[in-house]
Amino acid sequence: MTPATPATSTPETAIPETATRRPAPARGAGLGLLLALLATVVWSGSFVATRDLADSVPPVQAVFWRWVIALLAVAPFAARPFWRQRAALRRHLGFTALAALFGVTLYNTLVHQAGLTTSATNMGMIMAAAPVIMAVYARLGGERLGARRLLGLAVAVLGVLLLVGRGSLTIDLGPGDLWMFAAALSFASYSALLKRRPAGLDGLAFLFATFVLGAVMLAPAYAVSLAVQGGFPVTPGTVGPLLYIGVFSSAVAFFAWNKAVALIGAARAGVVYYLQPVCVALLSYALLGERLGPAGGACMALILGGVALSSSR
Repeated sequence: MTPATPATSTPETAIPETATRRPAPARGAGLGLLLALLATVVWSGSFVATRDLADSVPPVQAVFWRWVIALLAVAPFAARPFWRQRAALRRHLGFTALAALFGVTLYNTLVHQAGLTTSATNMGMIMAAAPVIMAVYARLGGERLGARRLLGLAVAVLGVLLLVGRGSLTIDLGPGDLWMFAAALSFASYSALLKRRPAGLDGLAFLFATFVLGAVMLAPAYAVSLAVQGGFPVTPGTVGPLLYIGVFSSAVAFFAWNKAVALIGAARAGVVYYLQPVCVALLSYALLGERLGPAGGACMALILGGVALSSSR
């Protein structure tokens, strides 16, 4: 399910909030779009991995180990910035904890819970609701979206709705689909929070802190799951997906997403996120045998067209 910044700072340097409200230079905007695309593609694979783990690893246990692995992967790069910024992190503990709650604890737990009762394809398609919520947050925050971006957003939403409804705007949602909508709301809230990240917080230190706090919040639920459901078998079939979602979907993708949001803003990065249903559908077809058909291809074309329209200057 990570992303995971927009208006305040890049992972390397702190940028005053007002500075990020100016249009990004073409070079910075291009890098931001590429980083958002990288995070989106990596997260697409995580939905397939999550669905693959659903039958063997309880959701809370999968999420807990995901973040333990992510912490180990990020620690060599983030431990020193984290220690240098400990005073600033203490001052902004409430903000950091809230970001960890939405982006690390809730979002990923909801994604893994959804994987029990819905397909990977549906998971990816429903997560496309997140950019709509991001755009709403951006508008409420005073950001002007523009007619072209709104039109592209509408075209992409239409494509997603038709994809979920298999060619129809009548959508029948199951329990797993509802869990995914809750995950989309949580991720969009996390992305909106990133825009308000205090300027004094280094991006890498902040990311590491959210990983730590998110894992701490998950620990009690993990202990209960372990006592009630027991552990899971440690096999290549469980360790492989956990390593993917821990190292790539958590450490790499959240780092890329946070920097993308810092460069181009949550709303514009969210438009790129619309490519996720396409990526998930292709990966699900290749790895899980989930088929879409010609109608699905047409819906993908709508999504891609909407993304291109909204992302263009």
